[in-house]
Amino acid sequence: MIPFSDPSASYKAHKIEVDEAIQRVLDSGWYVLGKEVNAFEEEFASFHGENLHSVGVANGTDAIALCLRSLELGHGDEVITASHTAVATIAGIEQAGCTPVFADIDPVFRCINPQSIEDRIGPKTRAIMPVHIYGQPAEMCKIMKIAKAHNLEVIEDCSQAHGAEINGQKVGTFANLSAFSCYPTKNLGGTGDGGVILCRSFKLAEKIKSLQQYGWNEYRESISTGYNSRLDELQAAILRIKLKHLCNDNEKRRLIAQRYNHDFKNLPITLPTQKTNELHAMHLYVIQCEKRNELLKHLRSKGVGASLHYPLAVHQHAAYTNRIRGGDDLPVTEQFYQKNLTLPMFPELTDYCIEKVISNVQKFF
Repeated sequence: MIPFSDPSASYKAHKIEVDEAIQRVLDSGWYVLGKEVNAFEEEFASFHGENLHSVGVANGTDAIALCLRSLELGHGDEVITASHTAVATIAGIEQAGCTPVFADIDPVFRCINPQSIEDRIGPKTRAIMPVHIYGQPAEMCKIMKIAKAHNLEVIEDCSQAHGAEINGQKVGTFANLSAFSCYPTKNLGGTGDGGVILCRSFKLAEKIKSLQQYGWNEYRESISTGYNSRLDELQAAILRIKLKHLCNDNEKRRLIAQRYNHDFKNLPITLPTQKTNELHAMHLYVIQCEKRNELLKHLRSKGVGASLHYPLAVHQHAAYTNRIRGGDDLPVTEQFYQKNLTLPMFPELTDYCIEKVISNVQKFF
C-alpha cells in the first residue's frame, strides 16, 4: 500500500544528520528547554525574516491556545475561524477559554472566505484565525484589512503550511502571532509531538515563555496561571535538521503536484488550484470527485492509500454539532466534504509510486 504520508521516509532521507543530532542530545544530559530548543527557535524565526521571535511548545494545539492567552483573550471572546480544518484548531481555541465561530470557505481555494468572516463579526468578536489549509495560503491581505477595520486580533494557523508564501512573504508573518504544529506528518515534522509559535513582539514571546511553564517568572514564581507545554531537546534537534531541508522538500512536493495536475487535467475531477503569486506548501494533495467513495474504494483495492482529510468538517462532529455559531450556514464547506479525497503526497514518493497513483486514478475513469 502506498501511504498518503510517510514520516519514516523523511527520517530515512535525513538519517545520518538526524541520528547525529539525537546522539548529541543524549550525550548532553539536558533534555528539555535547553540549547537545542534555543537554537531551533532562533533558526525558525530567521527562516521567516528579520526581527521575529519564536517559542517552541509541546504541540500545535497548545500553540493556538498560548497565542490567544498571550493576548489576554478568554471567556466570552469569540474567534472566527473555519470549520474546514483539523479539530485541533477548535480545540486550541476552546482550550484558551475562547469561543469559536465558524465562517465558510472559498469554493476554489478552500481557505476561509473573507466575506464570510465579515458576515460573522459580532459584538463579542475579538480575533480571526485563518487556517492555511493543505498548505494553501489564506487571503491574508484581505483578512488583515478586515481585522484592522474592526480592531480585531489575527492569529494564523500555519500548521499545514510551513514555508508557504504570498508575494514572497512567508505565511506566519502577516499577523503578530502564528501557530505551527510539528507533528510527524507535517512538512516540518519531528518524530513526536511538537509545535512552535512565531511572534513579531519580543514582549509577547517572553509572555508565552512564561505561560508555557506554569506562568513562571525568572524566580519560578507563578505570576499567572499557565500550562506545561515544553518542546523537548530531541524534537528541537531533529526539527533543526528538517528545517534545513524544508524548502527543498517543499519543492519536491510541488513537482509531484505538477505531475498529478498534468495527468489528471482531462479527468472529471476538481484539482487543487494555485495562485501565480503564491508558493503552495502542498502539505496535502486533495481533489474533488462526484464519485468520491467509489474512487476511494477503487484506489485502496489497488494499493493506493487514498484518504479523507477530513471525513467530517469540525461542525459535523458530535462534540461540536449545533453548539457553535455559524455552524448552521456553511454551504460551501458542506458541499466540499461530500467530494474531497486526498492522494499520496510526501517528498520521498518515488517515480514508481507516483505513476501507480496516476495510472490507477486514470483507470477508474
